[in-house]
Formats: sequence, C-alpha cells, structure tokens
Amino acid sequence: MVYGCLAAVILGSMFPLWWSFLIGSHDSTILSRDSFPLLPGGNFFSNAAEVIDTVPFWRATMNSVIVSTVTAVSVVFFSTLAGYAFAKLRFKGAVPLLVFVIATMAIPTQLGVVPLYQVMARLGWTGELQAVIVPGLVTAFGVFWMTQYLRQAIPDELIEAATVDGCSMIRTFFHVALPAAKPAAAMLFLFTFVLNWTNFFWPFIVLGPQNPTLPVALQQLQAAHFVDYSLVLAGATMATIPLLILFIFTGRQLVSGIMQGAVKQ
Repeated sequence: MVYGCLAAVILGSMFPLWWSFLIGSHDSTILSRDSFPLLPGGNFFSNAAEVIDTVPFWRATMNSVIVSTVTAVSVVFFSTLAGYAFAKLRFKGAVPLLVFVIATMAIPTQLGVVPLYQVMARLGWTGELQAVIVPGLVTAFGVFWMTQYLRQAIPDELIEAATVDGCSMIRTFFHVALPAAKPAAAMLFLFTFVLNWTNFFWPFIVLGPQNPTLPVALQQLQAAHFVDYSLVLAGATMATIPLLILFIFTGRQLVSGIMQGAVKQ
C-alpha cells in the first residue's frame, strides 16, 4: 500500500510535465482535434527553436540562473547566521525579535510592491537584476527554518567545548554551526532556488522586456491575440529541464545529508 501510494503521488506529480511535453510536441491544432493523442509528436524541437527565436530565451535563462543562485546562497548564509544567533545565543529581546520576524510572513507580498518599486526607481535599479536579487537576500522563512533546526542539531555542550578551546563566536559558527546545518541548508537552498526560478510577479513588474527572467520571457509567448499553446507549453517544458537536472544531480547528496543529520547524536 505504501509503494502504491508513492507511485500514485509520483505519477500525479509527473502528469503536468508530461502534459506540457505532449502539447509542446505537436502543432497549434492539437487542442482542436476530436481525438486527443496519447503519445508525443515530432514537433517539439521545431517548437523549441521557435521559442528561442521569439523571446530572448538564453538571456532570460542566464538571468534566472544568476538571480536564483545568488539569492539561494545568500538566503542560506544569512538565515543560518541568524538562526544560530536565535537558537544558541542568549541576548535581550531574542524571543520578541524572532516572533516579529516570523510575523512578517503573514504580510502579503503584494502590499509592499508599490513602496518597493519606488525604492528601486530612486536607486535607478529598475530593469536591472539587482532589483530582483537584493529584496530576496534573506527571508523570514529561512531564518525560522534554520532556527528550529539548529536548536535541535547542535548540543550546547559542543558550543561550550569550542569556547573552552579558544574559538571566537564567529569561528564557532563556521566550524560548528555551519557543518551541522548542511542538511537543512541543502533543503533551504533547493526550496529558495526553485521559488526564485519560478517567480513571476515581482520580476514582471521591475524588469523590462529586454532583460527578463525566464518566466517573464515566456509570458511574451502569449501576449498576442492568438495564443499558440504548443509554443507556450514547449517553453514551459524547456524552463523545467534545468530544475530536473538540478534535482537529479543533488538528490542523492540531499537525501544522504538528511539521513546523516537524522542519525547524528
């Protein structure tokens, strides 16, 4: 029953990707046919070439790689740093400050768009990648995630032993907290990377059509009166491939790190 449920979940998760590839491998008449084919056609590569010719695909892909990588690395580092402080250091106002950080997650992102755009316009960053990167350098979720993990993963005795050996606070963080946080940091990195890779709302507002991220560039495929869904879904499939490659290469290391963190004493 367990394997059957897992197989059902996997098939249900793969269906949207398969559907996108199926539509993207046919021509624009696929949705108007009486009988819908269950096997892919032979037009995927021609549709992919048309997508590349229609929108700045490679520039948008590079922009998405830069934004997602820089943001994910920054979120992991600063969230681990703040999580270690909240979890293991004793300072006045720690609990109210952590509650305040967590409470910011209840504020919808849309409420801060207008003032955030005004700040970016005053800085002259509209249309530039730093307008997307800087607001996401650290997240409240990342701070909360790392705080909860480090609170259980690092014994107080280990920190005391490092202090007795002469380690400063920052050296204790780099030599004790950071290695212990690898499993949670890997999860946070992947979560943040995927979140920024698929983010459309803020990049669509602050970036121009000449310097878009990948979701913003693919939106240009359906800007006309007639929408060719075979092109749109071919582009969506192409945008998903880098994420699949990332999970294929990091999945085994991710699971290994989680298991090591689970059995660590």
